[in-house]
Amino acid sequence: MRISEIFYSIQGEGRLLGIPSVFIRTAGCNLRCVWCDTPYTSWRPEGVSWSIKKILSRVDQHPTRYVVITGGEPLLAGDIEELALELKRRGKHITIETAGTIFKPLRCDLVSLSPKLANSTPWKRARGKFARMHAERRLNLPVVQEFLRHYDYQLKFVVETQSDFREIAELLDQLKTVEPARVLIMAQGTTRKQVGDKARWIVPLCMRHGYGYTPRLHIELFGNRRGT
Repeated sequence: MRISEIFYSIQGEGRLLGIPSVFIRTAGCNLRCVWCDTPYTSWRPEGVSWSIKKILSRVDQHPTRYVVITGGEPLLAGDIEELALELKRRGKHITIETAGTIFKPLRCDLVSLSPKLANSTPWKRARGKFARMHAERRLNLPVVQEFLRHYDYQLKFVVETQSDFREIAELLDQLKTVEPARVLIMAQGTTRKQVGDKARWIVPLCMRHGYGYTPRLHIELFGNRRGT
């Protein structure tokens, strides 16, 4: 499995906010979000091959049962089913962070789905080289629905402007039985100021719709840097 990094930190987003967790970040992504905060897994993928045994050994070094498999897009990894199975055999709580464009049945306690809104499309970045590909791939609602049907879940949306809430509502209308409190809104930003400024108008809109708001605690505590 090609791994970009493995590190021990706290969960900075979502329902498990603040929980000490081991993060396994795979290399490679089938999308190219313009605001991607881990370009070393997507725009410029970096990584080395790790065996399942080596990954498990690294995970076991840390005093937590919480493991987050993220990316990039971790469901591209060919050995992810085996990795998840071995982690569960060790009693780990597994969160999979995915854009929800690929479905694989695997052992998992929480699927953190992050469908990409139109604001993610890189129309100008790299002269728009990846824009059409990204726009065609960024949403796969049948895959999202399959995850909702079979797993405990949270739906995270990265918001840039207030109009994004209209797009979120339209998307949720196409899905079945989504509990609003499991919809989590996150501000697009890589600095405390960017996230804080957007939070001022995001939180009232979350309250209006019944959605949850998730901060980006790792940015608040550590800044936008690797290994956090």
